[in-house]
Amino acid sequence: MNGGSLGLRTGSYGLLQNINGAIAGGGISKSLSNVRKSSTKMLSVIREKERPLPNAWYRYIGCRKFSMLLLIAFALLVFALGSFVVNKDSTSPNVLQRIGTLGIVPYVNGGHHEASQILGEKDKKKHENRFQIPAFKGASVLPFRHPCVNFTFPPPPPPTRRRLGPRPCPVCYLPVDQAIASMPSSSSASPVLHNLTYVLNENPIKSEPHGGSDFGGYPSLKQRNDSFDIKESMAVHCGFIKGSKPGHGTGFDFDESDLAELQQFHDIIVASAIFGNYDVIQQPQNISEEAKKNIPFYMFVDEETEAFMKNRSILSSSKRMGLWRIVVIHNVPYSDARRNGKVPKLLLHRIFPNVRYSIWIDGKLQLVVDPYQVLERFLWRQNVNFAISRHYRRFDVFVEAEANKAAGKYDNSSIDEQVDFYKKEGLTPYSEAKLPITSDVPEGCVLIKEHIPITNLFTCLWFNEVDRFTSRDQLSFAIVRDKIMTKVDWSINMFLDCERRNFVIQSYHRDLLEQMPPPVPAVVRRPPALPNTRGKTPGKRIPRRGRDRRSGSSRHHKAAASNRDRNFF
Repeated sequence: MNGGSLGLRTGSYGLLQNINGAIAGGGISKSLSNVRKSSTKMLSVIREKERPLPNAWYRYIGCRKFSMLLLIAFALLVFALGSFVVNKDSTSPNVLQRIGTLGIVPYVNGGHHEASQILGEKDKKKHENRFQIPAFKGASVLPFRHPCVNFTFPPPPPPTRRRLGPRPCPVCYLPVDQAIASMPSSSSASPVLHNLTYVLNENPIKSEPHGGSDFGGYPSLKQRNDSFDIKESMAVHCGFIKGSKPGHGTGFDFDESDLAELQQFHDIIVASAIFGNYDVIQQPQNISEEAKKNIPFYMFVDEETEAFMKNRSILSSSKRMGLWRIVVIHNVPYSDARRNGKVPKLLLHRIFPNVRYSIWIDGKLQLVVDPYQVLERFLWRQNVNFAISRHYRRFDVFVEAEANKAAGKYDNSSIDEQVDFYKKEGLTPYSEAKLPITSDVPEGCVLIKEHIPITNLFTCLWFNEVDRFTSRDQLSFAIVRDKIMTKVDWSINMFLDCERRNFVIQSYHRDLLEQMPPPVPAVVRRPPALPNTRGKTPGKRIPRRGRDRRSGSSRHHKAAASNRDRNFF
């Protein structure tokens, strides 16, 4: 109810009073005429009061051409503001050339969300400072500001649109040429340890009840403890305990032609392995011509996997399969295929004594980012010499052990024995007290490493734990890392698992792939055929009765529906 209507009601009440007075005076027709004139006059006055002031804009807004001009001007303004924001946030046209190799996938990672509740402000500050350009020894000159300095993760989607399970997240990679230019020209300094040699023993004897193998040499507990006392020169057990050199009469043996090639110098190699015909070889993608020319890709297989590949005619005499150079292993040291896979995974520095950097990926993974970009992102940019992703959900060894038992990864008694042993050595559940260490449990399917004495020692001692206890290397990672870090100033880059999933795609093992049903072919829907009316003479339709009429009616409706469907298609 507005003010004008209130005034109208007031006027109407006054008019009624005038009418009553006119009736009492006997001048009804005259009074009614006066009333009609006064009411018309009052309504016009009220409408004039309610009408807003005239505005010249209304005449233009009603014009269609003027409205289109306004819309175009508004669109240009929005475009200009958007361009300004983009230019402000980026310092190079190639800043985000390789963000999200698998596509920009909404970042949903339960493990990161869970671990981020523990990291606190220390890890946040570390994340903020990670883009400072490190002073590499002999490194090429880099820009003052790294092109990825302003890169941040996109906000997670709302809970209603959140997908379950781990997913890749965007990663800012440098272009390949810039990544190559940022590679250090000389090796990093190894803290404390400068000279590392390896124990050889032609007749190893098991002297203690704990596990071990002839390949590993059965190091005693005293020898194990001494290996964590970091000195300038050290000799430790590191597999290949027999023979003159790794792969020659040591177990895990190579052909003579392969031995010669493995001794060659390379700046970078990529390596993987399949034992027991357990996986399907995945060809790398998005590899630059520079990497194809300068970085060899080695795939280690046992004789069982080799025989399968030959039967399927996928392995030629050249021992090449796509980018992979196939290296056949003879006299594998273990009956467990997964334990055999730990030899090249953790002891690449023994197989390739003249290599600077290596990227290890499990046989079920497909590399989809150039190796130069991976090394720049996770080693050179961080000024570290070893990188591994943390587990996407679990970051506590004790929780990981229970998960392994629940999933039947290994027999429960062996897992309990290993965890109890580490507990007596001082291993505690993960807490904020370990910051800036962000996790005790790695997702160990990818290792990015510079081959220097301290990292070689770390993987040697990690292998010795796998050889002594269970083959679940996630359980022994933290105890070896922590013991070394208490002695020397050294750290590991444990990056997010969603970042790992950005540069490798995970496939299923062969046994699961063979159990999966074949894909169902797509069903092609075709429009129904029109009813055949040929041979029928037009004429008067004979009416049907009863049941015949109903069936004929239903056929008529079906034909009409078919015609509608045909018109729709």
